[in-house]
Amino acid sequence: MARVLDGAAVAAELRARVAVRAQELVAKGVSPRLEVILVGEDPASRVYVGAKARACQEVGVRSTTHALPATTSGDELAALIAALNADSDVDGILLQLPLPAPLDGRRFLDLIDPSKDVDGFHPFNVGLLQQGRPAFVPCTPGGVMELLDASGVALAGAQAVVVGRSEIVGKPMAALLLHRHATVTVCHSRTRDLPAVCRQADVLVAAVGKPALIGGDYIKPGAVVIDVGVNRVEDPQLVARLFPGDPARAAQLAKRGYTLVGDVDFAAAGAVAGAITPVPGGIGPLTIAGLLLNTVRAACRRRDLPC
Repeated sequence: MARVLDGAAVAAELRARVAVRAQELVAKGVSPRLEVILVGEDPASRVYVGAKARACQEVGVRSTTHALPATTSGDELAALIAALNADSDVDGILLQLPLPAPLDGRRFLDLIDPSKDVDGFHPFNVGLLQQGRPAFVPCTPGGVMELLDASGVALAGAQAVVVGRSEIVGKPMAALLLHRHATVTVCHSRTRDLPAVCRQADVLVAAVGKPALIGGDYIKPGAVVIDVGVNRVEDPQLVARLFPGDPARAAQLAKRGYTLVGDVDFAAAGAVAGAITPVPGGIGPLTIAGLLLNTVRAACRRRDLPC
């Protein structure tokens, strides 16, 4: 069975470092501040925003959530972003996605001041990342890199395969791996013979949003498998197949009506891989830790302080 990579432990270490730096800044009269914008009542978004708010409090980052109704107009949302851009006391702005229709998330992400874009989604910051001189690394790919480094995974010269080409994970993940001298293949819905391509990977990152897509036959023996997917699964038969003899999963499904499953079939892939991340407890905690790190870095950069 593969070694299980503990993202929660690495995230805890990262958050501890962020907390120390935040305390140092407060001693200099700088109190990092993150403003979160939540539009609508999406249940998953509300959970994520709540977790981010608690994490900010734990490390000494000030945070306010602007909870707006789903009926918020584009002009109203743009005005709020403009006000936060203009507020010199605000270091980071996070616009929680997805936005309710007909609001276009990309349009409003583009309105955020790049120096406060702690998600790393503004075109200016995307361009810097592609050039290998990032201002803000998107939180989830940044978390993956933190975990790979903490786990001693050698990337220079490695064959890396990223399954998924999203702007949020897949594309920045590929760029970060390239900058560390891995040879990178990006797969997507039109990739021919996906299992064969994945079997070439020394490091496989799954970020496609399809529960248990990556089975054991996708894995090169000894490979490092990073599962970024978080999927709500409500089908008892699928849960039983993916987690045979796991009473905790069955109980969770009975209580909540769903359980969280990654893009990787953990049991099947873990029987072949050398190391693998679980869901939950793998990359998720590192995403929030990366947001905290970016917020503190923003506070430093905006005042020409060392990060």
